[in-house]
Order: sequence, then C-alpha cells, then structure tokens
Amino acid sequence: MPGRAASRNTRRPRRGLYVLPSLFTAGNIAAGFYAITQCLQATPTDNSYFNRAALAIAFALPFDALDGRIARMTNTESDFGRELDSLADVITFGVAPSVLAYTWGFRMLPADYLPVLRHNALDLGLLAAFLFLICGACRLARFNVTVNPKPSNPGRPGRRYFVGMPIPAAAGVLASVVHCFDGSPVHDPRIAFVWMGLILFAAFLMVSRWRFWSGKELNLHSQQPVRLFVVLMIFGVLLAKFSEYLLITMALAYLMSGVFARFLYAAQSRRARRLGMPLPNTTQVDNA
Repeated sequence: MPGRAASRNTRRPRRGLYVLPSLFTAGNIAAGFYAITQCLQATPTDNSYFNRAALAIAFALPFDALDGRIARMTNTESDFGRELDSLADVITFGVAPSVLAYTWGFRMLPADYLPVLRHNALDLGLLAAFLFLICGACRLARFNVTVNPKPSNPGRPGRRYFVGMPIPAAAGVLASVVHCFDGSPVHDPRIAFVWMGLILFAAFLMVSRWRFWSGKELNLHSQQPVRLFVVLMIFGVLLAKFSEYLLITMALAYLMSGVFARFLYAAQSRRARRLGMPLPNTTQVDNA
C-alpha cells in the first residue's frame, strides 16, 4: 500500500495541466501587446491611452507572478515554460514600458516650446528607452544562465534576494509614474530630462549586482486565512480608491530599498574594515 501511494504521488500530471501556467504567460503577453497598441494610438489631447497602457503593464504583474507558482504547484515546470516566460517578460516589461516611456515622456512634447531642447530630448529619450529595453533583456539573460548568483552587497542570512532589480519591478516604476499623472504626457523638455534620468537609473539597477528583497520566504499558506483575506480585501479597496498614489509609493519604495541596502552595506563594510571585523554575508540568493 505505501508503495502504491508513493507511485501515485510521483505520477506525472496530465498533459492538459501543462497548458495552465502557459495560459497565465499568454495573459502576460496579451497585457504587454495591449499596452503597446495603446501607446501607438495616444494623442496629445487624449491622455486615456497612456493611462490604459500603464494599467495594462501593472495588470500583467500578477500574471507574471502566478505562472511560475502554478507550474510548481501542479508539478508542470518545463524548459518550454521557462523560455516562454522570459520572452513574455521581454515584451511586457521590456518593449511595452520602453514604448510607453518614449511616447509619454518625449514624443508628445510641444513642437513650438523650446524647440532645440525638445529635439535633444527626443533623440536622447529614444536612446534612454532603448537602454532600458536592452538592460531588461540582459537582466533576463543573466537569470537564465547564472547559477547561484551572489550580490555585491550580501544581506541577512536566511533571507532570499534578487541580484539586480527585477524587470517587472523596473517596468512597474515607469508605469506607476505615468498612472500617477493620469496619463497626462510631459509638456516641458526640462521635465523630460528628469524622466530620462529615472529611466536610465531603473535600467542601471536591473543590470547591477545590488540586492533586492525577493519576498520568497513569505509563507502564503497562512494558518489564519481569515486574517489574510481581510488584509487582501483592505489592499484591494485601497488599490481601487487610491491606485495612483498606492502604486507609485510601492514601486518607488521597492526601488529605493535596493539603493538604501547598497549604501548601508557600503557604510557597514567601511566600518568593518576599520575595526578589522568580518563582512556580513548571506546564504540564500535568487536571480529571478
């Protein structure tokens, strides 16, 4: 009897179950494609297209988080699913936010206001958007080929970290800024250069080796489901009522958490060297 039970537990899942996580990945791609089409239809007088594009990128985040989790829960992980997920991330969190960042922050600048500065902003903005895309693609490629990566600023032992800012989080930063302004495009070339700085900084964080908390040690199988349900309900209500402020606060807080961790580790390292103490280290690192 125990042998039969073990054989049933190790039995391969039905072939149809392999489609389930791919459906979530397809939803991820659909959201990215929709965001791109909205950017292409946007005009200086209609902000709704940009806002819908930003929301589509944010809407893709749960799909990206769930496809891998569902594959592990149903024991349907495969090389095909991992490659499809990476390609989906390039489209939704690489191409789509790059197009959004360029069209919203540079393409809609008025032609008659500071024309020389506008021309420079257009050219440099296009380069910045491309750098965001290529850094995101490199971030995903590094994840696919790196085994047991180590951040340049190790953190607390027992906690799991990302090496470099994940591309969905970087895309979320850009999308949350656009949504915070309700899709109203940038009209001042000087503001466009500030926007360019944020794009380039997010691109740098993706290819950096700074640590970002992954949150993978959190146990979602709570022993108190009622409390978890209440927390999710409160979060949903806040998201529905104050999405402009909640999303940008979460996105920028996560971005700054990696920056703060890097500078804090640098300060601790200088102090440890001065006192002749060993540097802190970590035991569990994620690269996703």
